[in-house]
Amino acid sequence: METVAQKIAPAWMHEPITAEQYEAMSPDECRDIEIVDGMVHMSPSALPRHNNLARAIANGLENSGRPEWRTTTDVDLRLRDIPLLNRRPDVVVYRSGTDEDHQLPLDAVLAVVEVVSPGSELVDRREKPAEYADAGIPYYWRVETVGEQPVVHTYALDEATHSYRDTGIFNGVVKTRLAFPVELDLTTV
Repeated sequence: METVAQKIAPAWMHEPITAEQYEAMSPDECRDIEIVDGMVHMSPSALPRHNNLARAIANGLENSGRPEWRTTTDVDLRLRDIPLLNRRPDVVVYRSGTDEDHQLPLDAVLAVVEVVSPGSELVDRREKPAEYADAGIPYYWRVETVGEQPVVHTYALDEATHSYRDTGIFNGVVKTRLAFPVELDLTTV
C-alpha cells in the first residue's frame, strides 16, 4: 500500500541514486534537494531573513577575499561519490579562476557557511560540519540568530583529525581570518 509521501514524491526519492542519475536530473528537480548517502533529501526554500543574511555574508567575504577568492550562494557541492553526498551550503568561498560553468571542485573550496533555520539545527550543527571536514574543506562557519542578532561560530579544519576546531564566536561583527583578513558587520542585516 502506498504512503502519502510515495503518492506525492517522485519515485527517484525512494531509492538510492548514483552521481550519473543525479547529473541527468533537470535543474528544477535539483534546486531544492540534497543527496545524503545516495538518498534524496528535500531542502525547502529559506525565508527572506535567512537569504538576506547569507547574501550579506557572501558579499562581505567576496569583498574581503578579492581578487584571489570568490563566493557563491546555494550551489550544489559534491562531497563524495559513493555513496553520493551532495550538499547545498548557503555560502561557498572558492578560488578565483575556477571554472564556474561546472561543479566546483573540492580543492578549490576554502570555506562553507550554513545559516541555521528552524528545522536544520541538528544537521547544521553536527552532520554538515562532519561531512565538510571529511571532505577537507578548510573552514566552516555556522550562523545562528539569537533574537534579532546573528551569531557566527567559526571553525578551522584540523587536518590530523579531519574535524573542525572552534576558532571563535562573534556577535554581529565578525573579525577573523580565512586565507585573508575578514571583518563583517552583520548588525544591520
